[in-house]
Amino acid sequence: MNEAHFSPFYSSTGICTDTRAIQKNCLFICIKGENFDGNTFASKALKQGAKHVIIDNASYFDGSDRMTLVEDSVKYLQALANHHRNKFSIPVIGITGSNGKTTTKELINAVLSKKYNVLATIGNLNNHLGVPFTLLRMTDEHDIAIIEMGANRFKDIEELCEIAEPTHGIITNIGKAHLEGFLNFDGVLKTKKELYDSIEKNNGSIVINEDDQVLMGIAPADTPLVTYGAEHSVSIVRGELVRLSPYVIMKWATDQYESKEITTRMVGEYNFYNYLAAITFGVEFNIESSEISEAIEQYTPTNNRSQVKDTENNTLILDCYNANPSSTNSALRSFAMNDHSNKLFILGDMRELGGESGLEHQKIIDLVESLGLEGYVVGDEYGKLESPALLKKFADASALVNDLRENPLKDQLILLKGSRGIGLEVAEAVL
Repeated sequence: MNEAHFSPFYSSTGICTDTRAIQKNCLFICIKGENFDGNTFASKALKQGAKHVIIDNASYFDGSDRMTLVEDSVKYLQALANHHRNKFSIPVIGITGSNGKTTTKELINAVLSKKYNVLATIGNLNNHLGVPFTLLRMTDEHDIAIIEMGANRFKDIEELCEIAEPTHGIITNIGKAHLEGFLNFDGVLKTKKELYDSIEKNNGSIVINEDDQVLMGIAPADTPLVTYGAEHSVSIVRGELVRLSPYVIMKWATDQYESKEITTRMVGEYNFYNYLAAITFGVEFNIESSEISEAIEQYTPTNNRSQVKDTENNTLILDCYNANPSSTNSALRSFAMNDHSNKLFILGDMRELGGESGLEHQKIIDLVESLGLEGYVVGDEYGKLESPALLKKFADASALVNDLRENPLKDQLILLKGSRGIGLEVAEAVL
């Protein structure tokens, strides 16, 4: 495709794919999903104010100069996004990982925004549609872009890298997530590595956790590595996890700087490395050290990601946006480190684990026993298991809420951790 194919975008006010959110003079792209066909809304989009429509079903093509018929609307969107991205020479940071990529993206954004106008993925719009939408928001006013990349199957990251062409990149970690699409850990590893492969091809640089031997083992030999790690490492950025209160309290240092003790607004030992990653990007992009510390100290999480909330009766650690074996393991180990005298977990099933689901849920129950933790579980997978650590089992979140109303908890530190589909956040109102 050439410039002429993309001219409807540059004469529009932006992209739209939903007639419920039509903006006047936008470019409407008809996307097909499992339960809908955007082509059926082509004429409606024009009537509602769209300037032009991209369709890929000839049955709905009216022959006017306000419609363009293409072979595949999604491929058009992706090609348009790549074309637009290449109009700019700014650094583009690609970020992926099994756990923590959205939180790390938000932290990097907070740090880099101290000096630069940053374009960043909104929420977790990190798939084959979300990445193009983000890139198409890029303007001459932006200095840096942060593009989050998610993956559910083989070649997902490769596809997103072909669209975004990142110049810098980070894999937060590689664990057991979305095993239904990847089959096993090796599948996850191979797919996440596609980001490193792209950075190598683009002659870029990689920010990497030097303490993570899996990541170090797949890093390209000839690509510059900007390293971070714990206090005794030889990394460019070194950090010390001072304690959990339950918030992360930490320090960080380079060869030229050593921070004071910083009390953050997130919980969990696992977030210590997410903070270090953001700090390292700040160092790499020449943010003042004091402003880096200020940014990570001030950042407050949202969307039930490592949030702490004090209710009238308890202190809640809300980490129920997502869950997989790696993130649940980390959350429980960090929870066990808190010195609160009364601790209780509420775990929801981990989704999308395929044939390994039963085994992985059993491993989590074995872990809570070894850590001396007790609590409740919600969902079919945990419900099949027996353990003295499981004080109560519930079929779903509604049953949990009903029990909590009848048997309220008080003066507890409570971890809520489960896949989004379980809906543990509904328990917040009665805790």
